[in-house]
Amino acid sequence: MGRICVALIGYGRMGEMYLDAMTASGRWNLKYICDKSPIARELAAAKFPSAEIIDNEDVIFADSSVRVVVLCALADSRMGQIRKAVAAGKHVISEKPIAADVEDEAEVVEMLRGSGLVSAVNLYLRNSWYHHVMKDFVDSGEIGELAILRICHMTPGLAPGEGHAYEGPPFHDCGMHYVDIARWYAGSEYKTWHSQALRMWDWKDPWWLQCHGTFENGVVFDITQGFVYGQMSQNQTHNSYIDIIGTKGIARMTHDFRTATVELRGVTRTEKIEKPFGGKNLDVLTTRFADVVETGVPDASLPDAEDAFIASKVSWAMLDDAWKHEMPSIGDNATLEAIRERRRNMTDGYGLLKSR
Repeated sequence: MGRICVALIGYGRMGEMYLDAMTASGRWNLKYICDKSPIARELAAAKFPSAEIIDNEDVIFADSSVRVVVLCALADSRMGQIRKAVAAGKHVISEKPIAADVEDEAEVVEMLRGSGLVSAVNLYLRNSWYHHVMKDFVDSGEIGELAILRICHMTPGLAPGEGHAYEGPPFHDCGMHYVDIARWYAGSEYKTWHSQALRMWDWKDPWWLQCHGTFENGVVFDITQGFVYGQMSQNQTHNSYIDIIGTKGIARMTHDFRTATVELRGVTRTEKIEKPFGGKNLDVLTTRFADVVETGVPDASLPDAEDAFIASKVSWAMLDDAWKHEMPSIGDNATLEAIRERRRNMTDGYGLLKSR
């Protein structure tokens, strides 16, 4: 088959990563890159000279040769772009969240439902090798009945004020990935939760949150997420793991953003697997998406708009719950300014923003 004609809207950090993955695969014909920023358009033209660099997204939706659009601009632009894509009959890959608020996200789900179009959202953990290895292990019965899901992800970045305007505090922007992956393992919907959060450095929003609760099938969970992990430490580090506990065995994973280590301890198997972490797994996402577009055969492993909507809605609800309880504030603005200044001058760190 010929390559799939694709256009991208929003040439920032994620937009560039998508195009790197797509061009490397050889399955995509990149026709347009759209961005309102002259600097972004200049950078896109230098790296992808065969693409048409434009500032008007309507050119993309009017071009019948474009089969797929990739949406990487700010969250408040996505609902309108998805509406145009549905009207024009174009398949959609979107960053999360799929709209600026929960009400609009629900409307986006309804737009796509029954459209006959393929849609996928970058809930990247669903495309990681380590979660699929552990999910298969859990589903095989090696740990008995799934009982407890424990997830933690704490790093030094982003700092408050760095890029969260449209995606919310960390537990929504980043934490919704962990809300989604816990639901994926449980195979059930969230039933109850209780959240405790902390405001760091006198910032208005909570920058650390822990939530525990239950799923409708009785599985219990706790999720800890925050960008609070040693911003000013001499040598930065992080703490990221998932611990899956059953009635008979366990599966767990840790990573250092370079290598992921999976340990499987079941009733008949004990195994340790170490492989490259895989980053955002955009190569996996775009390959699976291309397969569905070309064959017309659905892929249940692709996270869709409804998955993203549920993860967003629940993570916002967990944040709202945290505000109902005492939320201390520890640290001051002077420390926050020192963190920001350090990050502005760092070349190797966690979640550093690329200057445009």
